[in-house]
Amino acid sequence: MRWINYLGKAVPRRVKSMAAALIEEFPDKFVAKDFEANKKFVNLLRIPVSKSTRNLVAGFITRKVSQRSS
Repeated sequence: MRWINYLGKAVPRRVKSMAAALIEEFPDKFVAKDFEANKKFVNLLRIPVSKSTRNLVAGFITRKVSQRSS
């Protein structure tokens, strides 16, 4: 039984700090409700991270920008 699927939405500290730095550096480049556009922009920056980490960063940015715009 894989217990990891039952864990909450904890985001690693390095993902949070990377996302905060990107939001601070490019505040107008991220779209509030569009994960795919944010993922493509993070990919264009050529940050040397894995695909899953890139997706975590893009998702966290999407969530934070959505919260800020609401």
